[in-house]
Amino acid sequence: MAASVTAVTVGFFGLAAITPAQAATAAPAATTSSSVTVHRQCPQEPVGYSSCLALKRTDVRPQSAHADAAPLATVSGYGPSNLQSAYNLASAAASKGGGETVALIDAYDYPSAQSDLDTYRSQFGLPACDSGCFTKLNENGQASPLPSPAPSSDDWTGEEALDIDMVSAICPNCHIDLVEANSDSNDDLGAAVNAAVNAGAKFVSNSYGGSESSTDSTYDTEYYDHPGVAVTVSSGDSGYGVEYPAASQYVTAVGGTSLSTASNTRGWTESVWSTSSTEGAGSGCSADDPKPSWQTDTGCSKRTVADVSAVADPATGVAVYDTYNNNGGWNVYGGTSVASPIIASVYALAGNPGASDYPAKYPYAHTSSLNDVTTGSTASCSPAYLCTAEAGYDGPTGWGTPNGTTAFQSGSSTGNTVTVTNPGSQTSTVGTAASLQISGSDSAGASLSYTATGLPAGLSISSSGLISGTPTTAGTDSVTVTAKDSTGASGTASFSWTVNSTTGGGGCTKPGQLLGNPGFETGTTTPWTMTSGVLNNDTVDEPAHSGNWDAWLDGYGAAHTDTVAQTVAVPSGCSAAFSLWLHVDTGRTATTAVDTLKVQVLNSSGTVLSTLGTYSNLNASSGYNQYSFNLNSYAGQTVTLKFTGVEQSGPQTSFVLDDTALNAS
Repeated sequence: MAASVTAVTVGFFGLAAITPAQAATAAPAATTSSSVTVHRQCPQEPVGYSSCLALKRTDVRPQSAHADAAPLATVSGYGPSNLQSAYNLASAAASKGGGETVALIDAYDYPSAQSDLDTYRSQFGLPACDSGCFTKLNENGQASPLPSPAPSSDDWTGEEALDIDMVSAICPNCHIDLVEANSDSNDDLGAAVNAAVNAGAKFVSNSYGGSESSTDSTYDTEYYDHPGVAVTVSSGDSGYGVEYPAASQYVTAVGGTSLSTASNTRGWTESVWSTSSTEGAGSGCSADDPKPSWQTDTGCSKRTVADVSAVADPATGVAVYDTYNNNGGWNVYGGTSVASPIIASVYALAGNPGASDYPAKYPYAHTSSLNDVTTGSTASCSPAYLCTAEAGYDGPTGWGTPNGTTAFQSGSSTGNTVTVTNPGSQTSTVGTAASLQISGSDSAGASLSYTATGLPAGLSISSSGLISGTPTTAGTDSVTVTAKDSTGASGTASFSWTVNSTTGGGGCTKPGQLLGNPGFETGTTTPWTMTSGVLNNDTVDEPAHSGNWDAWLDGYGAAHTDTVAQTVAVPSGCSAAFSLWLHVDTGRTATTAVDTLKVQVLNSSGTVLSTLGTYSNLNASSGYNQYSFNLNSYAGQTVTLKFTGVEQSGPQTSFVLDDTALNAS
């Protein structure tokens, strides 16, 4: 089964590639090697100016895209599915960010930005980001005139490509504003920050930095003090030491890690990024900038850098596409320039900040919802936590790396996670008492209080989660149960509940649910018949509607047909209601139906009696949708319910089926 986010192989230079069919569950191994060499895209600048913090690997040969824009079989570096998996973001990336804008602050123009972005997103099966989704602005917030293109000697275009590709990887539904300053002076870059905020962006990433100075407080007031906006800044690539504007009291300073696959529960492991004494994650104690109120470490009386972190080591770098200034196409990049747009995009997935908040404080209120990085150092320093990873807070990685979006949401909860166990589809009968105990868990062991919406008439739920009562009306309802703890943390589960009519003499001979293994939760195909590879328990790329298993048809980005079918006898004298939950996602931008899923009824000879519904790439949505059909006309017959997914070559389309039901009454 191919991944819905990545339809190609992503592998690191010098390592064995994985096959496209493995891409949904495997990520490339990554190791730090002395053979890794990098080029700093921007030279060091004097006080009052900033350097971009993008590091391009020179030991990995650039790869050109196909002339026909078809995806390559393999590109080097981590891609979207890898990063989303590492930081537990796949579900949020698929369903959130549609109304959010992430602004990227850079210097000079990047003429090929749109075409290069198109290639990146096509390669990884992401939705296109054209006019209205991707916008370039100058430092005054206008579409023209744009500044002069970046010179090859100070190549901010590599930085700009890295920035827009990382937003695409983490928040593919987000809008992107690339705001280009006239130069890399702190005043021009700061003006671009203001322009981004004035244009409406609530999330602003800055992948640059320079020396601290006594004028930083002035820059803070003029450019970086934006309540209600998540402003992220890279901590620096030169190892132990503090740069500005990461030292600003108003921003989220983002450190860097080495990210590798692992055999642990998470599937990944991270340590402090440190290649040498002069190359690694920036951190330390500011000499000039005041400490924000939410920072409570005692080894630094002023601002401590960093707050959080993400991957930055070029040896475990990311895939970036850039053709300008002879960059050659596909490259592998590292530096804390990778980490800042990743964190800005996670903020965007988490939702808009509070209007008067400085979102840098959010991770400090949700520390249990981050991956704590506890190994590695960049130097020997005192106190040691300023340059060495420790349990809890430390300078190079802050409180850690994203584990979902909770740590980047507004509010003051403890970061507790509430999970509600989905009971699956339910069936009852009018006039017959029903009872169902809902169960949930809280990561901190706190007690839960339950509420529900959409319950069938006659049923109610107690605060302890017991649904009980006597149904009074036949029909099918969509029920959502919410469990909440005392901190405000909550979780939900949604399922269908069908109430059948009262059975009388001479009526329905066998009321109830007729399908076997309706939600695929046995983990086997029986009694379904299905194409090899369709049965799925990948909870990252294509999670189930409920439980852990679903049927994932197609998603290969190539000509392919998948089927799922079950033969069932519909009792005589019965009304028969057939329902299913379907999630469709696609990399196509076509306005016509290209890839299709047909839901059909067949007789014992295999003849199609009825096509109940046809769905296509045009039905793509962020979540599941329920569809219902009347099968009363097949009472007394044995029929086959069949799903046939047909995918053409090109960007992938996935049809994910779950929680089927055929209720007789």
